[in-house]
Amino acid sequence: MTRTQIQLPDDVYARARKVCEAREISFAELSRRGLEYMLSVYAPEPTPAKKWAPPKPRRLGWKGLTDEQLKEEAQMSSAEAALLGRRK
Repeated sequence: MTRTQIQLPDDVYARARKVCEAREISFAELSRRGLEYMLSVYAPEPTPAKKWAPPKPRRLGWKGLTDEQLKEEAQMSSAEAALLGRRK
């Protein structure tokens, strides 16, 4: 266990001592319980870090087109598409 020292405003310390007396616990026990509660609410334990990797690509192309045809369509300018009679 680690010993530590903290500074508290007088009114906070007085209120904490009253709680300790009412609950019949030590100030150290009240402090431990308070810290454990705050840590459970605001600082959940981190999950084991996994090595980041980009998501796997999905097949989003038009049905019936090969990867080569899809690449040609994507790189075609609107002027080229107009000459071929396609909408771009």
